[in-house]
Amino acid sequence: MSRLRHPLTAIAVAVAVSAPWVGIWATGTGFGDVATVAISGIAVLGASFLLTWGAETAEKDVPRAFAIAVLAVLAVAPEYAVDALYAWGAGAGGATAEACQGVATGGHGARAASGLASACQDANLAVANMTGANRILIGIGWAGIALLTVWQARRTADPAVDHREGFLATRVTLDKDIATEITFLFAATTWAFFVPLGGGIDILDFVVLVGLYVVYIGIIIRGDIEAGEEHVGVPAYLQSFPRPLRIVTVLGLFVFSGFLIFIAVEPFAHGLENIGESVGIPAFFMIQWIAPLASESPELIVVSVLVYKARSTAGFNALISSKLNQWTLLIGTLVVVYSLALGRYGTLPFDQIQAAEIWITAAQSFFALALLVDFSISVREAVALFTLFISQVLLEFTFLRVWEPFPDPKFELLVAYTVVYLVLGTAILVVRRHRLRELFELTAFAVRKATGRHPTKPDHAD
Repeated sequence: MSRLRHPLTAIAVAVAVSAPWVGIWATGTGFGDVATVAISGIAVLGASFLLTWGAETAEKDVPRAFAIAVLAVLAVAPEYAVDALYAWGAGAGGATAEACQGVATGGHGARAASGLASACQDANLAVANMTGANRILIGIGWAGIALLTVWQARRTADPAVDHREGFLATRVTLDKDIATEITFLFAATTWAFFVPLGGGIDILDFVVLVGLYVVYIGIIIRGDIEAGEEHVGVPAYLQSFPRPLRIVTVLGLFVFSGFLIFIAVEPFAHGLENIGESVGIPAFFMIQWIAPLASESPELIVVSVLVYKARSTAGFNALISSKLNQWTLLIGTLVVVYSLALGRYGTLPFDQIQAAEIWITAAQSFFALALLVDFSISVREAVALFTLFISQVLLEFTFLRVWEPFPDPKFELLVAYTVVYLVLGTAILVVRRHRLRELFELTAFAVRKATGRHPTKPDHAD
């Protein structure tokens, strides 16, 4: 093997493109927004490759579902950091539901300069950033990776792609082992509809949502270590190491890439915000859509790499696992960060618009899960997911430019799309009700197996 093609060369390149940002971060050197976005963005790219290799290498020693869950948590760590920043600002500024009543927060355009108004705005921004990230993950992530998988199958002959006759009928099939993730995501999505009814994100949301994720991890970590498909390149090379060295290497890759993503994506996101504002795009819109797009980029890069290697099943598993931890850990832990900053327990408040943002995000999740209940997604369904997502964002941006700072038209727009998602999702589940039952049976099998029982595997599990 030539030196240029040696796996260690690939690792060295990934570290080398990441190192400049580490130096900038350590020395506190300041750059303009464009340079900051460029250097930190390249660092995120390098870290994403390291993260992918670490997760694939780990599959030799732990259940694949658990390795993918770890990958998903690390890949969305930047999103946690950005949301925690705003939740902390809300608590530190004393933004409670009572204090924020009648307080002008600068609308949904320019942020208030300081004080309580800024803290109340931070509370709204924490929710807006979270809902924007979740909708991007499905509207661009799930839909885009499905389309990329079908496109790449022309070269890779990916076995997960089922070519069918008909208008955009080709489908990407998913591993039925993902049934547990889909079921828990259904449960978290159902609970999310009730979050706004409690007047904010509170301790009950923390208990239910974080509890769901803890139970989910408890199930998958007790799963079998699958033989899986044979790896090539860097993961294959690292898997050849003796077990102690392999474990140290995997942990090192996780820690370094996770740390690098943590320190790089927030400046990357804020740099994008500043660039947007310089061309007349309001900060609120940038924080809800552009900043989450930046913080989701490591995950989308990771999954794209898996698809490129004809591992689309693992890629989709990572996307679904990421949605689950965002929809549980990310929402549930916001109240903890907020309360720590507040100095006492409190409910993270948000306004009526953010309540509608949570509802539309939950409705989009419901619709997307209805599409996946048969463990596949067609090109037509992926296009529908993307079209609904992007049309809502474009209409919102149009309203933003016409009706600054967003009075009732935005609320009505969000509610209208919520209804559309719910109607379409319900109709699909009615048609696929037998597949929904199969989904729950597969999850029940996984639960019984994880608790030490020896259940009979359902006939449709293969």
